[in-house]
Amino acid sequence: MIHIPGTTTHTLAPRNAREGTLRYLKAGTGAPLVLLHTLRTQAEHFRLLIPLVAERYTVYALDLPGMGYSEIVPGASYEEPALRTGVERLLTELDLRDVTLAGESLGGVLALTAAADMPERVRRVVSVNPYDYRDGIARSSVLARVVIGGIIAPGVGRLIAEQEPRPVLRRILQGGVGDKAAFRDDYLDELLRSGRRPGFPAVARALYRNMPSLIAARSRYPQVKAPVHLVYGENDWSRAADREANKRLLPAAEFTQVPGADHFISLERPTVVADLLNAVA
Repeated sequence: MIHIPGTTTHTLAPRNAREGTLRYLKAGTGAPLVLLHTLRTQAEHFRLLIPLVAERYTVYALDLPGMGYSEIVPGASYEEPALRTGVERLLTELDLRDVTLAGESLGGVLALTAAADMPERVRRVVSVNPYDYRDGIARSSVLARVVIGGIIAPGVGRLIAEQEPRPVLRRILQGGVGDKAAFRDDYLDELLRSGRRPGFPAVARALYRNMPSLIAARSRYPQVKAPVHLVYGENDWSRAADREANKRLLPAAEFTQVPGADHFISLERPTVVADLLNAVA
């Protein structure tokens, strides 16, 4: 298992039979910063970012429900409202206030929607490449389009989701970085390890099928009262029209487009994200 220097591992116990245990990593000192990872990844997605911000923040990197090493609850929903509830559990059960919510991709959507729900706890939102448009990761390559299309297909999709060959997962996720070396082999091994947990193929299939709920979540963006910084990689999977649509929903938001960056900016250009976070502390 990957160890990030300075971090400790913690869990939140479920409040009822419908919830699962949530795992999170904690590091640093200062005002709370909650990091929310991308689709099909986990808290270690921020392994390079955490050391860059831990001197200024107390960092909480959450494994979203069912992902990483958070508990898989049979029959649980993995649509946006259910994932958002996991984020809100972390804030309420740890009684976090004056929070900076920072998320990438899927996490970028959840940072915005959780902030809309909890204005009394959230100080600022940094949303990196929010994953709220049609096709999502399927835009990254022909391979991703074929594999993800198979996973979400009726019937055969369950069987395809149970097969996750290492070379295929590497190729798909490397579609999120321009520099392929930025997606490291030990991180890929960690994702495969957590993905071998019983029940995870059903989680993965549900996540890939939840795109409509992420698109629908955009209706909540105008309700965010905290200051927002929208960050996009120049070569992100989102299109110019997707970015402009979010700028219209969040007209007061700061906007940064990172030259040469792709979808997984926290892996490929962690200093860029760290500089943005440290500048708003």
